[in-house]
Amino acid sequence: MTTKDFKAGDKVSWNSTQGKVMGTVKKKLTAPTDIKTHHVAASPDNPQLLVESAKSGKLAAHKPTALHRVKAEPKTAKTAKTITKKRA
Repeated sequence: MTTKDFKAGDKVSWNSTQGKVMGTVKKKLTAPTDIKTHHVAASPDNPQLLVESAKSGKLAAHKPTALHRVKAEPKTAKTAKTITKKRA
């Protein structure tokens, strides 16, 4: 996927040494940036995406090819019943 396919707020996952991580895209990086002690060598020709881990809240930068879009979670039966009751 290219950075054009991702936008701020998209739910994504990626692989880490601890396993699969899920999070949210915060923004597209097109200039060199530092995240804590890590230098991110982003540029307009080599953009990266700033993502926030859903579990830890920590920020990380990843190339778009390392990210996978997460499909929206289906509504639960309870939610569907509540919606139906409100319409009646």
